[in-house]
Amino acid sequence: MNTLDQQYFQTAQLLREKALSQFNCQKFESLCENDVEIALSYWNTLADIQAWHKDAEHQAAQRIGKQQWYKKFSVEICQIQKSY
Repeated sequence: MNTLDQQYFQTAQLLREKALSQFNCQKFESLCENDVEIALSYWNTLADIQAWHKDAEHQAAQRIGKQQWYKKFSVEICQIQKSY
């Protein structure tokens, strides 16, 4: 990660609330250590994830993230088979 500024934290909070309230995100968790951040979000359906991916504010934040907040990032979509 690069340096995270106030804009990052404001944007992250806004988008987290939007994903949870408008796009059926069930849960969102993130952890930071040194220069690594891991974020997990839980969704009901792939269609919900796709709708979130297409959201204009989310896309704008990803562009800014690539330019100034993150050195690199990746997205992986997985299905949980069992949780205990």
